[in-house]
Amino acid sequence: QVRLVESGGDSVQPGGSLRLSCAASGIGSKIPAMGWYRQVPGKQREFVAGIGKDGITSYADAVKGRSTISRDNAKNTAYLEMSNLKPEDTAVYYCNCRSSTRWSLRLGSWGQGTQVTVSS
Repeated sequence: QVRLVESGGDSVQPGGSLRLSCAASGIGSKIPAMGWYRQVPGKQREFVAGIGKDGITSYADAVKGRSTISRDNAKNTAYLEMSNLKPEDTAVYYCNCRSSTRWSLRLGSWGQGTQVTVSS
């Protein structure tokens, strides 16, 4: 049973920064690819950033250049650091773990999400 628990979501002003964390359990000895997606009510969940088993990263155009995804395998934790936040970044952010790095596909396990609100 894979469990993913997100944390770090908050209400911030435009231009602010945030670091999201995802604590994983139930994975056993496997180290999966992990990613972050976000979703706004009424819209489809969209890919934000992903990191493969070997540390290769991928970013959505909307966050490229102002986001960094990383992982600490010893802690079974993935992170998403975002800076220069914009109102359009407002969403529920979900952690995802999977075996594939084909990020356009919604695969694997999901956390319950953490709310990020960017507003002045």
